[in-house]
Amino acid sequence: MKMSVTMARLTALLIAFSLCAPVALARDVKHHMPIQDALELGKAEGKLDEEIGFYFSGQTNPAVETKLAPGVVTNKRTNSVEKTPKEACQWAMLLALIELQDRARKEGGNAIINIESYYKKKSFKSKDQYECHDGRIVSSVSLKGDVVKLSEEDADKPAGGTAKPGSNAAKPSK
Repeated sequence: MKMSVTMARLTALLIAFSLCAPVALARDVKHHMPIQDALELGKAEGKLDEEIGFYFSGQTNPAVETKLAPGVVTNKRTNSVEKTPKEACQWAMLLALIELQDRARKEGGNAIINIESYYKKKSFKSKDQYECHDGRIVSSVSLKGDVVKLSEEDADKPAGGTAKPGSNAAKPSK
C-alpha cells in the first residue's frame, strides 16, 4: 500500500513537470531590427514590387489621393530553427511586407503609409527599425499600416518613404 501511494505521488509529480516543460523551454525575445536589411532581402529575392511604396512611421510620404484601407494588420511567422535571430526576423519581416504589398494591390493602392510594428496590439513606431519576437521554434513580426493611393504628381518624388526603388531609406537601395 505504501509503495502505491509513493508511486502515485511520483507519477503526479512527473505529469506536473511534463506539463510545465514546454513553458519553461519557451522563449520570446524582443528584437529591434533594421528595416533596410529586410527591404534589401526582399529586393535580392525579387519579392517586393518596385511600384508599391512602404512608408514607416516618422517618414514623410507624398500627398495621399485616397485612403483605401486604414489600419491593415498582418502577423507573419517563420521557422527560426537553425537560424540566427537576424535571419529569422528578416524573413518574418519580409513575409509581413509581402502581405501588405498584396493587400495594396488588391485594394488598388500604390503605397502603405504609417507602418508600425504591432505585436500583440502594442505599437512600436520607428522610421528605421521594426520589432520582431524570436522564439526557439518560431519568429514573428506584426505590422499595421494604411493602404493608400498616392497622388500621381507626387508619387515619384522622394520624401522620406519609398516612392521608387533607391529613392530613400524605406526601399531597397540600388
